[in-house]
Amino acid sequence: MGPPTLAMDNKSSLPISPDAFKNSCNSQVEPQKIFASVSVGKEKPFDFFRVLIDGVIAGGAAGVVVETALYPIDTIKTRLQAARGGGKILLKGLYSGLAGNIAGVLPASAIFVGVYEPTKQKLLQIFPENLSAFAHLTAGAIGGAASSLVRVPTEVVKQRMQTGQFASAPDAVRLIVRKEGFKGLYAGYSSFLLRDLPFDAIQFCIYEQIRIGYKLAAKRDLNDPENAIIGAFAGAITGAITTPLDVIKTRLMVQGSANQYKGILDCVQTIVREEGPPALLKGIGPRVLWIGIGGSIFFGVLERTKLLLAQRRSGNENPESFKQD
Repeated sequence: MGPPTLAMDNKSSLPISPDAFKNSCNSQVEPQKIFASVSVGKEKPFDFFRVLIDGVIAGGAAGVVVETALYPIDTIKTRLQAARGGGKILLKGLYSGLAGNIAGVLPASAIFVGVYEPTKQKLLQIFPENLSAFAHLTAGAIGGAASSLVRVPTEVVKQRMQTGQFASAPDAVRLIVRKEGFKGLYAGYSSFLLRDLPFDAIQFCIYEQIRIGYKLAAKRDLNDPENAIIGAFAGAITGAITTPLDVIKTRLMVQGSANQYKGILDCVQTIVREEGPPALLKGIGPRVLWIGIGGSIFFGVLERTKLLLAQRRSGNENPESFKQD
């Protein structure tokens, strides 16, 4: 396109002042700002602590709601995976250990989202648009690693209570430390990271990327049901993919001081040798159901809480700076 011109007709044109002519030219030649699909709208200073606090609150709320609603399904899944050979599955005490688990889930979820959100937004500012998926993957893995310091002891205590080894969380912690030492609370830590770092990274990446595509197609922000459906899909797919890792993690965590397995590789070899390869998919049904529904609830509550926090901070103004990308 050629340089801007202003058509003049000596018979009908009106006099134009120099300022008006200058403004007219500037309005035509000024380049338009095109925001990438991962843009958060108008550029604003990155407020790390605000994003951190909002993430902590939203993540903690979402984690507690999900854990309370789906704990029985998680208990059944754990008992299926812990059973060796043709062992029977008990359907009693499906809420065993819930209170102690919530005490760990609340800070763990808060830490995860509190780390994930500012990390994600910072990476999205650094990486180009076509690497937004890498930003989401990286942020998810970093968030998972940070929260693992709380999540692993919580998971160890929860799963041993679910399998009937202890009656209460305080008893579980005390006896585990007495028999196995403090490291007993981190039994299966490496397998936990092997499962959860890929899980967190993949789940959040799938969720974020689908949201970006959906928002571009719909040309509007997503509502709560849409966020929930996308969260359910992302959770179910990721849950199915990572089921073998979850089985290995469960076996290592619930073995206690018996030390049936020497490590991750020995655990895999023993399971395949004694029970066959299909045993690595034990509990896949409850796991996909649990994580699918959990993803729906978690992301639905997460997005709604973030929106409420943003609206409370800026009145009823549509929040720009804390939209999920």
